[in-house]
Amino acid sequence: MVETVGIVGCGIMGAGIAELTARSGLDVRVAVGSEESRLRGLNRIVASLDRGVARGRITDADRSAALGRISFTTDMGQLADRQLVIESVREDEETKLEVFRTLDKVLEDDGAIIATNTSSLSVARLAAATNRPRHVVGIHFFNPVPVLPLVELVPSVLTAPETVARANALLTDTLGRTVIQVPDRAGFLINALLFPYLLSAIRMVDSGLATAEVIDRGMESGCSHPMGPLKLADLIGLDTTVSIAQALYEETKQPLHAPPPLLLRMVESGLLGRKSGRGFYTY
Repeated sequence: MVETVGIVGCGIMGAGIAELTARSGLDVRVAVGSEESRLRGLNRIVASLDRGVARGRITDADRSAALGRISFTTDMGQLADRQLVIESVREDEETKLEVFRTLDKVLEDDGAIIATNTSSLSVARLAAATNRPRHVVGIHFFNPVPVLPLVELVPSVLTAPETVARANALLTDTLGRTVIQVPDRAGFLINALLFPYLLSAIRMVDSGLATAEVIDRGMESGCSHPMGPLKLADLIGLDTTVSIAQALYEETKQPLHAPPPLLLRMVESGLLGRKSGRGFYTY
C-alpha cells in the first residue's frame, strides 16, 4: 500500500496532484527547482484549497490537514524514501528523461513506482531511461486535478502487471478517481480524441472563418459543451497544446494533428493562455 508520494514539479498539474494526494491522507513531498518555484507552487495549492473551502467541498480542518501533509525540497535526493514518485514537469521529452534518470538513481526502494503525468509522450521511452522499466507507468490526470475525476492509467510494453495493479489501487481506493486503462500511444485516448477538435477550432480562427468568441459560444450553446474549444486551449496552455499536437503529428503524420501557424506564432510571442494572462482571451 502506497503511503508516501513524491511529486517532481509544482506547476498547475503538479500542484493539483499534490493537493489531491495530501487531501487523501498521503505524505507528500514536492521537488521543485528553486525557492521561487516553491512559493508559486505553495500559493497555487493554498488558493485551490481556499476555493474548496469557499465552495463547501472541504472544511477548514481538511485544508489545514492537507497543508500539513505537504513538504517541499529543491533536492530530488530527498525523494529517496518515496514509494511512488509522479513526474509533472513541462511537456518536453529531454526534461522528463533527465528526471527519470535522476529518480532511478536516488530511489532506495527497488519496488518504488515512477509515474509520468505526460499528456502525450511515450511511457516506454521514459521507462527505458531507467533500470526499473517494470515499475514505470503513466498516470495522466486532468486539469483541474482536485475536481476532475478521470485518470488515464498507461502501462507501457515494459510495465509489470503488479505495477499496474498497485497504481490502480492507489488511484481508485485511496484517491477516489475514475480510472481507464489506455494504450501507450501519442495522446493516449482522451487527447487523441480531443486535440483534433481543438486544432480544428484554432484553424477556423486562423482562416478568419469565425472568432474565438463565436466558436466557443456555438459549441457551448449548440452542443452543450461546458467550455468552448478556445477557452479550453487557453486553460490547457497554448504551449502545452503545441507540445501535444507535435507529439501526435510526429507519431501519426496526419495533417489534422499538425499545430496551426497561428498557434505557433502565439506561443513564440509568449501568449500561452491563462498561465500568461493572454491567449485567445485576456485574463
